[in-house]
Amino acid sequence: MKINKYIMVLGMGLMALTSCNMDEAPTTSVSVEDANHAINDRLQLDAMERGINQSFRACMYGDMSMVDEVMCDGFNATSDFGNNYGPIHRTDVSLTASDDDVESMWSNMYGAIKNYNIFIDNVERYVQIDTLPENQAEARYGQAEARFFRAYSYLQLVRHYAKAYNAATAGQELGVPLVLHFDLKAKPARATVAEVYDRIKVDLDSAALQLNKVVGEARAERPTVDALNMMYARYYLDIKDYTNAAKYAQKVIDTKKYLLSATADEMAAEYTNDEGTEPIMQLPATLTENGSGTNGDYTRFAAYALLKQYGYPGGGLYEEPYFLPSQKLLNLYEDKDLRVDQWFQTGIYTVYLAGRFFKSGVITFNKYEGNPALTSNGVPNGRQHVKPFLISEAYLIAAEANFKAGNVPAAKTALNAIQRARKATLTEATEETIENEWFKETVGEGLRMSCLKRWGKGFDGRAAQPFAAKYGAALTDDPKSSVHVYDLKKLSADDYHWVWPIPAHEFRLNDNLKQNKGYDEN
Repeated sequence: MKINKYIMVLGMGLMALTSCNMDEAPTTSVSVEDANHAINDRLQLDAMERGINQSFRACMYGDMSMVDEVMCDGFNATSDFGNNYGPIHRTDVSLTASDDDVESMWSNMYGAIKNYNIFIDNVERYVQIDTLPENQAEARYGQAEARFFRAYSYLQLVRHYAKAYNAATAGQELGVPLVLHFDLKAKPARATVAEVYDRIKVDLDSAALQLNKVVGEARAERPTVDALNMMYARYYLDIKDYTNAAKYAQKVIDTKKYLLSATADEMAAEYTNDEGTEPIMQLPATLTENGSGTNGDYTRFAAYALLKQYGYPGGGLYEEPYFLPSQKLLNLYEDKDLRVDQWFQTGIYTVYLAGRFFKSGVITFNKYEGNPALTSNGVPNGRQHVKPFLISEAYLIAAEANFKAGNVPAAKTALNAIQRARKATLTEATEETIENEWFKETVGEGLRMSCLKRWGKGFDGRAAQPFAAKYGAALTDDPKSSVHVYDLKKLSADDYHWVWPIPAHEFRLNDNLKQNKGYDEN
């Protein structure tokens, strides 16, 4: 794996982030030789805990979620997208093992795993030399955090770089390398899909010894029993153990601590101001720190004072997005749905595309417009408090898992809870209505790719907004062409692109790896 000679684990982590509201973080480096002797007192323990929390946060948003979304059928590239995310959006021959976007997921996750491994092993030594009960308790909680975070990283890796879990073949299909201890010289081969999922379960079970004692609350900044149960629910849904997936999702729902936004004001509090009741976890962010990646490419705000003077909407602000929500996605919403006004906009801001400004007519995706408290110049920048787990996902998992298990009434109850809160029409629980609700509710959260893989379904086109055809603002395909990569793009369930390539640079460092089907190792 990509491992630096000096490991920034005391407060900074690999990602060089600032502190997580846990006091200021020191910037001391630890040499490779000292990596396994880095915790000698409580100060160093706390600093390293900040480091692993920062590593976890750095694995959210930006490339960590947007790539999954624009690969699928919810978004169309605009004429101004400049080939940003181009290979993954087209999923054609330009998507290779050298692609920066698919490499980013790999390097971020393994960089974080390196920090978790160092911390976990250091705690084993630390608890032998510091016998103060409160210090031992904090060390064990931090170790549980690290195992929880590691489980999250491996779930992300196996979802992207391996085939979807199939009980009949998981023991033979290649997953990703399992790295459980820091070793600069190691050249791990790929474990099987079954072995990776087994490791995720081992880490969650180990974390549970401590996290089961940590009571959850809305917007918790660190892992709790409810975040743990969400991870169990994701794990069991992936391996198609629907009884347990529904069980763990329902545990979170039954706490009644996490409430779906059911009014326009509640939606704004949740998705604009980061003050809602839906997050099972919500990670720290401040105006002065860089934080994690942002989802600002959906909007790309800028200011141009003359727009206001000439009567354009937005008070001088305009958007120049790389991607627009597809008409296929927009058609799923009813006008009365609260998500329409909160997550999509037309006529509120000026939009600049194809060399001209538009006052209305184009619908942009503004779910991640940005928290006003996290910008210093009044221009939205896409920065939000990262929310790794939301209660809406618990309802969706409960709906899908109960339906698959044959408990249709329970599936309908969970499905209708979301629909009722969002002011959408209540429906019966069917495969189609549940899958559509996943699409509508989690758009932009980086879950679309994993959903389609889990369901064993591709997509049949991603029809663009009428605006695109009328003004040429979105890249569109010639219907007469035999190769379609934009709005007419189809991706069958058995297309090899659903499994991303192992990054090319890994093969230069590790000759024990095997590449996924369809990709060149060079």
